Amino acid sequence: MSLLGATEIRELAAKLELNPSKGLGQNFVIDGNVCQRIVRQVQITSEDVALEIGPGLGSLTLAILETGTPLIAIEIDDRLAKQLPITVEAHNPGADLIVINKDALVISELPRNPTVLVANLPYNVSVPVLLNLLERFPSLREGVVMVQAEVADRLAAKPGNKDYGVPSLKSAWWADLELAGNIARSIFWPVPNVDSKLVYFKRHSPLGDEDFRHKVFALIDAAFSQRRKMIRSAMSSVLGENSESIIKNAGIDPTLRGEALDISAYIAIAKQI
Repeated sequence: MSLLGATEIRELAAKLELNPSKGLGQNFVIDGNVCQRIVRQVQITSEDVALEIGPGLGSLTLAILETGTPLIAIEIDDRLAKQLPITVEAHNPGADLIVINKDALVISELPRNPTVLVANLPYNVSVPVLLNLLERFPSLREGVVMVQAEVADRLAAKPGNKDYGVPSLKSAWWADLELAGNIARSIFWPVPNVDSKLVYFKRHSPLGDEDFRHKVFALIDAAFSQRRKMIRSAMSSVLGENSESIIKNAGIDPTLRGEALDISAYIAIAKQI
């Protein structure tokens, strides 16, 4: 099976009269070797069901299908969604592919339960898309996503790091995340004006039910809405006038700032509400 290269990517775009959209974050990968490298970040078996967001013209799609796993691809652009099965059939006849022409931000159900995520996420919505997938599809056990470098740093950041914040904490509710490599700008067409990185995640055991998650997330949002304030002040919008004593009862120093606390600290405070 052959993968897509720069020439075929441009030919497909010309055929579709497609001018890559900045609004949709359309930067297409033109290096098949990089696509294979991305896929190797996760352990895919014949028992898996892979999920891809924003497959575009199919570069990464073909590399995923090369493993023999069934694939669900979600594509918001109807032209690309219609072309993808044609491209796949030409390169990998009979591959098990389902294409869904929808916005990944509103996807709440799929025809199969996905177990691995492999995606080049649109830069402008990468965090909300990832959080939506982790929330909606508990069957996802692991995955690797390619995102803008600064977004990757925020997702994988640990407490005390300047990049640590809401994306780091909310994603940590569902999974452990780590940086998994840099991606050169030159492997994209058109070439973006930002750097890219890979982020690997592996789901861990649930930290609580949905009602409790909303309490924890409200504390996270409050802490970082006023990032420079101590949590006793920042969290008062959620905890009320007794915020300092509530935080102390959780065993947390109320003079700390939100960026100093890991997800377990926010959980401890939420348990006091």
